[in-house]
Amino acid sequence: LRTLSTSDDVEDRETEKGRLEEAYEKCDRDLDELIVQHYTELTTAIRTYQSITERITNSRNKIKQVKENLLSCKMLLHCKRDELRKLWIEGIEHKHVLNLLDEIENIKQVPQKLEQCMASKHYLNATDMLVSAVDSLEGPLLQVEGLSDLRLELHSKKMNMHLVLIDELHRHLYIKSTNRVGQRNKEKGRISSLVKDASVPLMDVTNLSTPRKFLETSQFSTPGSSSMRETSLLEIKEDMELDPEENSTVFMGILIKGLAKLKKIPETVKAIQDRLEQELKQIVKRSTTQVADNDYQRGENISQENQPR
Repeated sequence: LRTLSTSDDVEDRETEKGRLEEAYEKCDRDLDELIVQHYTELTTAIRTYQSITERITNSRNKIKQVKENLLSCKMLLHCKRDELRKLWIEGIEHKHVLNLLDEIENIKQVPQKLEQCMASKHYLNATDMLVSAVDSLEGPLLQVEGLSDLRLELHSKKMNMHLVLIDELHRHLYIKSTNRVGQRNKEKGRISSLVKDASVPLMDVTNLSTPRKFLETSQFSTPGSSSMRETSLLEIKEDMELDPEENSTVFMGILIKGLAKLKKIPETVKAIQDRLEQELKQIVKRSTTQVADNDYQRGENISQENQPR
């Protein structure tokens, strides 16, 4: 158009137009020839392009679908997480309930076990069992209404438990120890009567293991052992297979340990102070009776030996 518009006259314009039309026709012929020559490659390229376009479109649709699925999974995972957390909490609650039921079942058997321990005089085990049961009944199991009667019963037993322990402690402090002395006196009396020794049998108490000697030995045995009594008391353990009263000193340690668990040490000290004079008088009375009985029996034996047949 620019060439035609710059022509000088119509003739030049026509000449130029003819030249342009001829060039256009030649270009069409050359293009047709090239198309004929490269028809296969062109067709393959067009088909490949169409295939690539379709794949890209499909990929876009798939990516869109994947995004939608991921969002859906994310929402479902949030729901599953909340559900799993709920199930986890329920599992913990059920486990706690089972533990409470086991504890209730064990506590229901405490009165029977306590009676057996008291009958066999395993007081430390009985004290541990009783204190633990009362703590549970007044702690985690406080809201269980079905255990109210058992709670009152065990609480009452705990309030009176220290009285039994104090009586046992006094029995070993004042009666068992003097009985050992009297027993040795009787044995010596029998030996002296066999050898016809007229001398009065003496009471040898130097080798007896008394509570006082036990405390002195444990307190002053080594330098720097001011806490020896506490250590000895803490190390005292109760053997359920042995006779608890076999070792009187250990038995008294067990009694004191039980009183400490019951938090009744002040009451124990006060009871010992209040009954001290009375118990000492009873020791003197029993000792006097034993000496009189032994001498009377020895006199009877001598008088019988001196009588003719």
